[in-house]
Amino acid sequence: MSDTAHLSSPGPTRWPSMDWQDPLLLDDLLSEEERLVQSSARTFAQSALMPRILDANRHERFDRAIMNEMGAAGLLGSTIEGYGCAGVSSVAYGLIAREVERVDSGYRSAMSVQSSLVMYPICLWNRGTTGKMAAQTCHG
Repeated sequence: MSDTAHLSSPGPTRWPSMDWQDPLLLDDLLSEEERLVQSSARTFAQSALMPRILDANRHERFDRAIMNEMGAAGLLGSTIEGYGCAGVSSVAYGLIAREVERVDSGYRSAMSVQSSLVMYPICLWNRGTTGKMAAQTCHG
């Protein structure tokens, strides 16, 4: 018996397979509603946003109509309840942002500003008013 016999390996180590799309398996933690929101946001981003981004970037312009379409799709102010907004969880909002960001960071930033810095304060301090302005911001 050699001095190194006790150091021999039993064979190659078999590592579990890794899902590079979701390495931490976070998708398993999503609710059905969050998955549906993510799917809807992905569909919007790929079908309505993606085809127009190259042209917008090439001509250095911001297409305001896209914001109206985001509002119509329920992507603006998505965590706000009432006023025609979706009222989804913060996780769902993050998933929406992720899908828009996947296509273009500029429109994701605009979506975040509209949702968090414009709409949220209007809805938060909308005491006693008609809510018309809050409802208008939800639709872009």
